[in-house]
Amino acid sequence: MSLLRRIPLGPTLISIGGLLTLIGFGAYAVDNPTLNLIGFFYGVPLLLGGLALKSAELRPVPLEDPEPEMKEIREAQQTAIQKQIRQDVTRFRYGQEAHLDVALEKLGLSPTDDERPVIRGMREELVDGKYALIMEFYTPLIPFTTWEEKHEKITKFFGPGLHVTLKRTSDEDIDVALIVGEPAPVAAA
Repeated sequence: MSLLRRIPLGPTLISIGGLLTLIGFGAYAVDNPTLNLIGFFYGVPLLLGGLALKSAELRPVPLEDPEPEMKEIREAQQTAIQKQIRQDVTRFRYGQEAHLDVALEKLGLSPTDDERPVIRGMREELVDGKYALIMEFYTPLIPFTTWEEKHEKITKFFGPGLHVTLKRTSDEDIDVALIVGEPAPVAAA
């Protein structure tokens, strides 16, 4: 993952803007108009912009760097949707309430902002030899039965080339696995 995706813009701009503003105040005190103008005209807007970004910041979802073998499998098998989701939720976002908020709303899994499930983590695994991107949702107000009712819609939403499995991991947590390929056939009893 790119280093720039891991750097939060808000605190970076706050640091640079704060430093330039301090230089501007210092330059004003020693009667240096050039540095004074630089400090005030660049420092204050950067500082305010950084504060605005910090207040609208959505932190990345944790995802450990996989082993080299898993990286090779991911690069060989992942779909464009899996790649997009992984890249979108593992970087800083600004102006969004939650990761995947629009997708959850379209799937009918976010009736209100308070009821919206929150993605707390992700992991990459092999499921029956296929690459799987597993999203770990904290969903105390949406019961597992609702997720099961939406299973087909979730599968269609994430597109062709993937199948979805749902697994309850606790009363309030659900794993949603996006697995490459079609589901394995179920043996007749």
